[in-house]
Amino acid sequence: MSPNGKASPFSECRPNGSLGHCSDEDTMTLRPHRKHREYIEASVCHVKDLENGQMREVDLGAGRALLIEEHGEFFAMGHKCPHYGAPLVKGVLSKGHVRCPWHGACFNITTGDIEDFPGLDSLPTFQVRVEKEKVIIRANKQALQTQRRSKAMSKCSAVIHSSTGFSHILIIGSGPAGLVCAETLRQEGFTDRIVMCTTDKHLPYDRPKLSKCLESTAEQLQLRSSDFLQMHDIEILLEKEVVSVDVKTQTVTFRDGFIMEYRKLFIATGSRPKPLSYKGKDVGNVFHLRTPEDANSIATLASSKNAVIVGTSFIGMEVAAALTDKAHSVSVIGIEAVPFRKALGEKVGKTLMKLFESNRVKFYMLNEVYEMRGHNGQLKEVVLKSGKVLRADVCVIGIGSSPATAFLKQSGVHMDSKGFIPVNKTMQTNIDGVFAGGDVVTFPLALRSNKKGNIPHWQMAHVHGRVAALSMMGKASDIKTVPYFWTAMFGKSIRYAGYGDGFDDVVIQGDLDELKFVAFYTKSEEVVAVASMNYDPIVSRVAEVFGSGKTIRKRDVETGDMSWLIDKGSQ
Repeated sequence: MSPNGKASPFSECRPNGSLGHCSDEDTMTLRPHRKHREYIEASVCHVKDLENGQMREVDLGAGRALLIEEHGEFFAMGHKCPHYGAPLVKGVLSKGHVRCPWHGACFNITTGDIEDFPGLDSLPTFQVRVEKEKVIIRANKQALQTQRRSKAMSKCSAVIHSSTGFSHILIIGSGPAGLVCAETLRQEGFTDRIVMCTTDKHLPYDRPKLSKCLESTAEQLQLRSSDFLQMHDIEILLEKEVVSVDVKTQTVTFRDGFIMEYRKLFIATGSRPKPLSYKGKDVGNVFHLRTPEDANSIATLASSKNAVIVGTSFIGMEVAAALTDKAHSVSVIGIEAVPFRKALGEKVGKTLMKLFESNRVKFYMLNEVYEMRGHNGQLKEVVLKSGKVLRADVCVIGIGSSPATAFLKQSGVHMDSKGFIPVNKTMQTNIDGVFAGGDVVTFPLALRSNKKGNIPHWQMAHVHGRVAALSMMGKASDIKTVPYFWTAMFGKSIRYAGYGDGFDDVVIQGDLDELKFVAFYTKSEEVVAVASMNYDPIVSRVAEVFGSGKTIRKRDVETGDMSWLIDKGSQ
């Protein structure tokens, strides 16, 4: 059996139709006898109602669609981003795709296919025609309701027993990199065995939501159901920890002694929380937020009690924000003077600090933990090195993370001094047939002239998974994605695009006090990143400019005139 699989019966199919106007037909191929009542047809506007490069949300009665005019041609597709439901009409239309205003995912307006992440699903597209100057859309009712579509996937043709100690492709890790890798392989026609293993006891879930929605269950956060994975022949081994990899024999050994042979390997084990050194390690109710169970316990223990957060990382600050309406008190301990300073700069950091303080969060900055004191084994006080004693019933430690790669030490897979795995532009390690992605890698970043960097964003892990899968299939594809991440606190979101590492100045437009601003991060005379609050879709617009290979100069953003960014329409 070939490690690259056999030709898939779907490999030449365009799941969304030839010109992207009839994916609603193709997504229903399992029902050969389609009934007319499954479809709705509606006249939605006059041809002159839209100008070139315009988008409009239109109502078909049974649901809404996004109508687009580009270069004299009309397109219709789902109107909500399948990731978190953002209204795409508020996004950015440019060169044949729409970029989500919230998190930067891109969708092809012809096929509806997802072209950049985050998210797993594509959009349905609908038939559009013009009759007597009227624009008419014909759409599948179910597609209008779901607003999402999974790409067609091939099935596994190999005869496999679950106990077989061999997999053509073995994926270590079940985060977005691993899951997207597995799905992309099936979408691209891979018909041999795919096994994904994870130390987690849950199927893949939306980890970024853990720190924002502490009471969510694993089922609520689930990215794919067991039925979906089974239907597409993606096997997953839960609570299976890899302890060693032998690249010469192409085998992986698990903690329980099980050994699995592979043809190609994808390492996407993510990161582990950095431990905190303090006195009183045996005291209970001290957490690193890793699992839904951790999040649920933190929410329960903090209810009407005293919560302490150690560290001003994004996770720590999101937990602090989430607890303000549950806990009696929320205290944050940080070693720097201002939270978020390294990532967002001093001015934005101070503004966010004020926002937290106005929501009853007390800061103890330029401070560290000396001791956790308990009573009957449960936390009661956190003692700072300054001598200050804080009442505490639950403590969350969020002081950063390191790559989960210790199991590779004797493997022959090259790692740098910090434990990161360097990969090339196809996500391959120094070992042929061994790929890696997500938080564990340093990879060539197009934005920085292919200088290698580590970007532990949820969105970037999706990209790595796709690129690795295409590379395994012999369809090498470069990473041109613009890094994009977000954080949410007190019902407000900060969006960020670019790579601001080492920025030397910040140009602020808007009003920090009003929490409506754009921050441009510059290095020398070039804008390298942007962050905004209440200024959509400017971050997606800047991501579009970065993605096109254009440079934004510092002088361009110092004027305060951002019409060149905010104007609707294609660039």
